[in-house]
Amino acid sequence: MQTGGRTFKHLTKNDRLRIEKWQRRGLKPPQIAEKLRVHVSTIYRELKRGEYERLDGATWEMATAYSPDIAEARYQEHLREKGPDLKIGKDHELANYIEATIVEKECSPAAVLGYAMMEGRTFETSVSVTTIYSYIKKGLFLQITQVDLPRHGKHKQGYKKVKTKDDQARASAGDSIEQRPPEVESREEFGHWEGDTVYSGKGKCKTTSALLTLNERKTRKDIIIGIPNRKAETVVKALDALERKCGAKRFRVIFKSITFDNGSEFSAAEELERSAVNKTIPRTKVYFCHPYSSWERGSNENANSMIRRRHPKGTDFSKVSAAEIAATEEWINNYPRKIFGYKSSEVMFRECLREIGVIA
Repeated sequence: MQTGGRTFKHLTKNDRLRIEKWQRRGLKPPQIAEKLRVHVSTIYRELKRGEYERLDGATWEMATAYSPDIAEARYQEHLREKGPDLKIGKDHELANYIEATIVEKECSPAAVLGYAMMEGRTFETSVSVTTIYSYIKKGLFLQITQVDLPRHGKHKQGYKKVKTKDDQARASAGDSIEQRPPEVESREEFGHWEGDTVYSGKGKCKTTSALLTLNERKTRKDIIIGIPNRKAETVVKALDALERKCGAKRFRVIFKSITFDNGSEFSAAEELERSAVNKTIPRTKVYFCHPYSSWERGSNENANSMIRRRHPKGTDFSKVSAAEIAATEEWINNYPRKIFGYKSSEVMFRECLREIGVIA
């Protein structure tokens, strides 16, 4: 099976002998993965499978080594332990597809089934999301474990904090989220967005570079823009550039409102609302969340957590290329969404654009 430029396969005894040879020559797991045309996580798991301790003749100390024979024996034992009664049975094509999609597309079991639907794939066996999770938890897949799954079932809890003078100044810079009309709150009307910034978040990384993220509430479409810093004027310039790229008339239709985080980078409310093409007219309506209330931008927070899968805290965004940012945006927007019957945000967004006559 071919995904992401790698052939996803189960390793053979000959593959294991080659791994041993290359490891003795000093090759690292990523180099071995490249030679075998498999995902690097496959190599790390294989090295763990064939791990044993031996006495190093040079140092006379115990050292960890890899044995292809031990790895092969444990692999065969694992096959026997799977038994004949699994629902997935002998549908190796489905098992390989599940393993490959989770590893290569960095997605959940639910999204795996979504990708299968989008791609029009059919298999001999039908399995549920719960069944896939159960098999992974029990260690019944050969190439994936719970470590390969994206973080799930964890939700950030809201909390209250005493407002400082700075917080109050930010909140007074524009209209509160409480003033949003019902059609924005209900997600029924297209064109209402949430905005935030994603940055390093760790003290060791001194870069000021960040990502400006915009998420459409109805379709969950995500737009990611690299910015050199989180100054208010920089965010305004980024929105100006987006307006010019989109076209002022089209921008007003697509971006009816934007609800921003209460951070100082969004404090230039008037400039954010005013068109860069014709400064006498507004381009959008801006609202602000309450301080320390990120849950008020649920779609945006979820999209940001997906960004963190590829760009974890501590990432120096000055070293993340425009192509990498675009690839992350594309991955998020083409991710199958259970809420949309496993259609992607990109598909839903384009459907809405057609409905309002922006595209044919």
